Amino acid sequence: MVDPAILDRLKAIAGPGGWTEDAQELEPHLVEWRGLYRGRTPLLLKPGSVDEVSQILRLCNEARVAVVPQAGNTSLCGASVPDGSGDQVILTLARMNRVREIDAFNATMVAEAGCVLANIHERALAEGRIFPLSFAAEGSAQLGGFLSTNAGGTNVLKYGNARDQVLGLEVVLADGRVWNGLRTLRKDNTGYDLKHLFMGAEGTLGIITAASLKLFPAPRSRVTAFLGVPDVASAIALLSLAREKSGDMVTAFELLPRNGLEMVLRHIEGTRDPLETSHPWYILMELSSGLDQDIVQRLADGILEAAFEAELVRDGTVATSQAQAQALWRLREVMSETQKLEGASIKHDVSVPVSRIPDFMEEGMTAVIARVPGSRPVPFGHVGDGNIHFNISQPVDMEPQAFIDLWEDVNEVVHGIVARHGGSISAEHGIGQLKRDLLPRYKSAVEMELMRQLKRTLDPNGIMNPGKVLSAD
Repeated sequence: MVDPAILDRLKAIAGPGGWTEDAQELEPHLVEWRGLYRGRTPLLLKPGSVDEVSQILRLCNEARVAVVPQAGNTSLCGASVPDGSGDQVILTLARMNRVREIDAFNATMVAEAGCVLANIHERALAEGRIFPLSFAAEGSAQLGGFLSTNAGGTNVLKYGNARDQVLGLEVVLADGRVWNGLRTLRKDNTGYDLKHLFMGAEGTLGIITAASLKLFPAPRSRVTAFLGVPDVASAIALLSLAREKSGDMVTAFELLPRNGLEMVLRHIEGTRDPLETSHPWYILMELSSGLDQDIVQRLADGILEAAFEAELVRDGTVATSQAQAQALWRLREVMSETQKLEGASIKHDVSVPVSRIPDFMEEGMTAVIARVPGSRPVPFGHVGDGNIHFNISQPVDMEPQAFIDLWEDVNEVVHGIVARHGGSISAEHGIGQLKRDLLPRYKSAVEMELMRQLKRTLDPNGIMNPGKVLSAD
């Protein structure tokens, strides 16, 4: 139990409006987005400044009180909720949501960790720039959270993961010290690049309070196509063709299975099948550029002509308006949530080299169906960068809990195939609690010890998001 006197001191640091212990207000902060994890806390802290974060961590470190940093609470691995002890306080930076600076000529933005991704997009567009990171939870995901998980999304193919779009960080360390690394330089070769320690660390090494972000010119033109393909191998060949013929203008390249599309069409009002005939697989491809629309359109037409000639594509449609493009993207964006309406599902966020995707998909789906007859693999996602959301929906005639009880067995099957193909068991969702105990199986002893040494060095008292990423020594 946390000493009530320490809780009172933490409240005093956060000040009026900077904390709550109201059960109703705490409730949404205690449950992970998918409902897999639920915890308890005596106090939610909502600091409004870096100095307040610093004071809070200094006191918690001295008193050995664990701190769970929480942003938009959209984690899919249980990284952002406390455990069940009731001894961990939650710290959210939602009040620290200012854009401190935009430099259009340097193409940078300095923003605080509580900024919601959608708002970052708006501020960048107002300057004729974009911050290209994009994923379904952008209306609630906060900067500190998606940097701490090194989020990916649909534009990784062209712009890279979150860490590739950051130039500098401001971080409060476990002992309360503040590291101001908010540089906006493209080149800075002065020693270790410390910012990469904290991106992807899921709040276990310190708390990101602000970041210097890369901005890019806003595209003047965009072409969105929805294409039916005969198999996954054809999709990979199409990706190579599109990148070669477009001068690498391919911004997004998403794979959708027929059964996943059918789930969306069954459950989501207002959706419709974009093509007249059904196909085993679909590709949602987007090209974007600063060139004129007619130039990009001609390039897209050339790609599709060559793809049809090579029999890589059987049918397709190209959006003729922004509304049509948004309708096509919606089919992809709601696919994961639609699975909830089909019963229980076992989900995997994995990656393999792009060239190995066809073999991985065939082996994975065959092995899962053999392990759970009647199960429905619904693999989809960012095939352009090798990241597949290898999700499996329960057999229609099976009880949901009976299917969930097979979680570990199915994981072992899928992750084993991923490892054989040189892949990763976590491509963009992180480790959190969900994959913490799996990590030593797929990381070398040297890698695990280096990670533990970093944790001990930066957080010797183990107060930062304990139980996430690494198990207790």
